[in-house]
Amino acid sequence: MADKLQFSLVSPEVELFTGEVDQVDIPGSEGDLGILPNHSPLMAAIRTGAITVYADGAETQYFVQGGFADVTPAGLTVLAERAALLSEVTPDALQGDIDAATQALESLEGEAALAMQQNLDGLKAVAGA
Repeated sequence: MADKLQFSLVSPEVELFTGEVDQVDIPGSEGDLGILPNHSPLMAAIRTGAITVYADGAETQYFVQGGFADVTPAGLTVLAERAALLSEVTPDALQGDIDAATQALESLEGEAALAMQQNLDGLKAVAGA
């Protein structure tokens, strides 16, 4: 049997997933990450977008906003500020978040503006998916 990756996706409200998977793709703040079993340890900030979980030939996507991915020899844990099954995220909710981020961006500068733009880009990408 091939190696599996122990994966947990946790938000402040709930643990959305825990179990063994084949691969997890994460929207990292510095670029996308593909995490496989036996991946080198790392910690990375995540940006707004979709996490794709591959397990036994099936794919499941989760919407995430902010947080961290932590890869250790024991597996991968994603601590997300906000997370939900992508199929449960409504277009109206996404549009509300897009509108709020667009409005907030107008009054920001520097690193804060870059972070908000990254959030806005992720929201638009998920909304278009």
